[in-house]
Amino acid sequence: MQSHICEDVHQTFGAFSEVVLAEEKRTHRLVAIKCIPKKALEGKENSIENEIAVLHKIKHANIVSLEDIFENKTHLYLVMQLVSGGELFDRIVEKGFYTEKDASKLIQQILDAVKYLHDMGIVHRDLKPENLLYYSMDEDSKIMISDFGLSKIEGSDSVMSTACGTPGYVAPEVLAQKPYSKAVDCWSIGVIAYILLCGYPPFYDENDAKLFEQILKAEYEFDSPYWDDISDSAKDFIIHLMEKDPRKRYACEQALQHPWIAGDTALDKNIHESVSAQIKKNFAKSKWKQAFNATAVIRHMRRLQLGTSQEGPSQNTPTSPCHGELLVPEDDEENGEHLTQGQFS
Repeated sequence: MQSHICEDVHQTFGAFSEVVLAEEKRTHRLVAIKCIPKKALEGKENSIENEIAVLHKIKHANIVSLEDIFENKTHLYLVMQLVSGGELFDRIVEKGFYTEKDASKLIQQILDAVKYLHDMGIVHRDLKPENLLYYSMDEDSKIMISDFGLSKIEGSDSVMSTACGTPGYVAPEVLAQKPYSKAVDCWSIGVIAYILLCGYPPFYDENDAKLFEQILKAEYEFDSPYWDDISDSAKDFIIHLMEKDPRKRYACEQALQHPWIAGDTALDKNIHESVSAQIKKNFAKSKWKQAFNATAVIRHMRRLQLGTSQEGPSQNTPTSPCHGELLVPEDDEENGEHLTQGQFS
């Protein structure tokens, strides 16, 4: 997994939680239950309350839903909709045929879900391929957005400025520690669309300082030969989402009306061979943790004096759900999150 700039609920869950595949006795319906020891949440109550408040408000076909909550003296149990279709990149690699039109349909679903969130005043703040899962193994399965550990419900008395997200997908204004808005999610969708069409990220450098410089300047290319067979319409769509100035960046509604999404400009040409080869090269599981150097991100944040940043009015104590040290999430089996089976009433 790639490193996060700030501590989030998913990392807290991953380090201490157990994910249980459960069957409801009455209906025989399968669900996923996150079992979280309350001891692990001490001092992080605000983070949990934030995620639950967000999840409770959300009902959308392309967003993993929180179905129920239980607790006892020792544990908190989140009953989540079961999503069993696997990760986005894995499915693309497994396909034998993949086109711009397929990518367009995926991005349309993501845009529709994120527009729904934005209309409710919710900013996801951590959209990335790892948080996009297929609902089922069906060939025509819908895509689902998961992981709301960094989400923020906008309020009239709150200005979002905390540096959150994953470096490769985060908008320039976040890295620059400028106040930001829903537009950060649209930038991330642009980055995801870019990767879906070529199989590699728009921003990458072995030197972390240069990586941040690229993002801050919004410097990226449509490199030959990887983009030679991609339509000008697709490139135009990405340019409007990966616009450095958030005031000029397309909102979800505008993006949904772009010809590459709403029209017929997305090509039917098979680009699977090139894209899947690049995905396997750049996004192999073993490379998630190597993709960005965690120490360098911390140094960058400290240089910009982001270590003690707060959201909204200044406060004496750190209460932001995104305040904290940088953690590098390990693979599921390594960080203690296991899938087991059980039943509940």
